[in-house]
Amino acid sequence: MVLDDNDTKRYIIGSWLRRAGHTVVEAADGTEGLALLAGCPDGELPELAVVDVKLPDMSGFEVCEQIKADPRTASLPVIHISAHAIELSDRTQGLHRGADAYLTDPIAPDELLATVTAALRYARARRRAERLAARVAALNSSTLAVYGAKDGHTFAEAAATGAATLTRSPAVAVALSPDNRTLHVAAARTPGPGGAPPVKVFRSEPRLLDLLAGRALGDGTGTATALLSAAQWRALVCREDGAEADVFAGEVALVLARTKKGRPPVALAVDGGALAGVDARDLLSQLAQACALALEALRSRSEEHALVLTLQRTFLPDRLPEVPDVDLAVRYEPAADDSEIGGDFYEVIETPAGLLLAIGDVAGHSLQAAMIMGEVRHALRAYAIEGHDPRTLLDRLDALLTRLRPAITVTVCLVLVEPGGRRIQVANAGHIPPLLRHPDGSTRYLTEHGPLLGLNVRHPAGTAHDVPEGSTLLLLTDGLIEVPGVDLGNSLAALETTLAGAPGEIEDLCDLLLERYGREKTDDIALLAARLGRTAG
Repeated sequence: MVLDDNDTKRYIIGSWLRRAGHTVVEAADGTEGLALLAGCPDGELPELAVVDVKLPDMSGFEVCEQIKADPRTASLPVIHISAHAIELSDRTQGLHRGADAYLTDPIAPDELLATVTAALRYARARRRAERLAARVAALNSSTLAVYGAKDGHTFAEAAATGAATLTRSPAVAVALSPDNRTLHVAAARTPGPGGAPPVKVFRSEPRLLDLLAGRALGDGTGTATALLSAAQWRALVCREDGAEADVFAGEVALVLARTKKGRPPVALAVDGGALAGVDARDLLSQLAQACALALEALRSRSEEHALVLTLQRTFLPDRLPEVPDVDLAVRYEPAADDSEIGGDFYEVIETPAGLLLAIGDVAGHSLQAAMIMGEVRHALRAYAIEGHDPRTLLDRLDALLTRLRPAITVTVCLVLVEPGGRRIQVANAGHIPPLLRHPDGSTRYLTEHGPLLGLNVRHPAGTAHDVPEGSTLLLLTDGLIEVPGVDLGNSLAALETTLAGAPGEIEDLCDLLLERYGREKTDDIALLAARLGRTAG
């Protein structure tokens, strides 16, 4: 942009610049020049301004200050030219007020062109560095997002969002879920200024990933890039079940990444023109590699979690005894995001004195907690079969723990259902109290309790309760109702209200409780329900 009120001078400078290959726009005063800049779209702003110091409406110094104060034009180089303000103080003032160079008339064409070339070289290098820094920041945030994904859906969404943000183009991510069962395809539109792009995630056939890998990576590891025509992309991806992926108008750049042999790759696709520069290609390849590593970590965690759950369930009873006068239902749900083994357990044992119901929790989440849980369960079975009463069972378990596991505490609640199901004995070692619902719908907690196991303290005798036929007894671990920041008493009251209005069938009751209280919990949940005094089956 050439800004000068002298028509002849403006024409001469513009001619020199045009002959050197530059495109020139002209303005006759400061107001016109600033309006021209304000009306230009971001991608069409001039790269440099040649500004006369003496203008009719404002000084060139003021024009320069306003250019530098606007974030859109702050990096625009300004070259001052003057035939009047030629003193050292004038040049110093111009540079102090934002000019990148100061020339005085008469000016030789070569001097002007050399100054313009130097200013443009610096400005272009600066803009490239700023764009690269912004893209590296986008790469970092996108990498954090894919590593923070919890499942295949959120992973594909984060990958597509990251690719679109990084390249400022539409993007599609294709990835197989961590359990290798579902192929997720996420399509992101071009992001708007300052906002995340809209993303749609849908499912497709797993063979699509093999077809895409066949275009570039094959069975190899690392990253590979291929260019597809719009027609090829639509034929591969945008069939009836993938119309949402039709987001590209022209050539498509496809990047695939795999970290381990034999593992499914991750595919990212962007507009082919978005990878015109080396920086864009390298950064998108880095994002694809980060996606592959993140998905591999997610896949390994999923496999570990499945193995942990299998191991955890081996420590629990594989079946419940069938006895007259008592109907039973159990549920066990591991913590939503915990790959470690917990210490929650339940047990149902036929004894000479009746049916013993037990529920408990070993402190902590670890393999050790699970092993101790197994030890306590097996010891409880052995002592119960000998015919000991609930209080004696707790004393013996406490003695076992204090001798063999002195640093461990365990909560256990025992309920002995006497034959006929009309009378129970409760002995509670620091556990959530059992909840009883009478046939008329009234409820109450059986609150008698003693100290935790592992403290080497004698336990009080069990408490007997007569129960009407058809009563429901509920035993649970705190994972069902405990919520961080919520008073446990309030949670217990809410559970009591729920039980009062819950379905009569205990299987339906357990399902309701898990649906209402068991979602996204950070602790394991064990639940044991018994219908008393009614013949099973």
